[in-house]
Amino acid sequence: MTSPDGSLSALTLVIGGARSGKSRLAEGLAVGSGLARLYVATAEAWDDEMRDRIADHRASRGEGWATVEAPLDLAPALAGLGPDQVVLIDCATLWLTNHLLAEHDLEQEQASLLSLLADCRAKVIVVSNEVGLSVVPDNALARRFRDAQGRLNQALAAQAGLVVAVWAGLPLVLKGQMP
Repeated sequence: MTSPDGSLSALTLVIGGARSGKSRLAEGLAVGSGLARLYVATAEAWDDEMRDRIADHRASRGEGWATVEAPLDLAPALAGLGPDQVVLIDCATLWLTNHLLAEHDLEQEQASLLSLLADCRAKVIVVSNEVGLSVVPDNALARRFRDAQGRLNQALAAQAGLVVAVWAGLPLVLKGQMP
């Protein structure tokens, strides 16, 4: 839930499909908090198209953000943060993909992430993709990813005080109350 004073929840999950507007909403929540902002980027630029996406995201955020790139290990990025800060992790889907491709134990990584988020003193906003609304993937790797992403989203939503789904740029509060 949000705090009695209407401030941002300790953990907020913003979830939606590709290009739904979820990052823009999450950035707006972070800016609206009035707290010092840290952007934790989990994407890796493997090709020109992804480099362009990252550059577009960076440019659209504007001034006032510190940025840390953390494709796998989020602990150093969140260490030492205080209650006067808000951190935006964009996104849990790419973080999970990075662990899957590195052949890490996804259940262990998820448990570590949830513990890390619970212990973080800063307000945390996590952006994640909803990938379970399409057809069943035709290969084992894609099915494993889809299932792991669904489990991660459920765990994040259970722990979050505020969960907002974004559809066509419009927020739909699933849990808690928007600040």
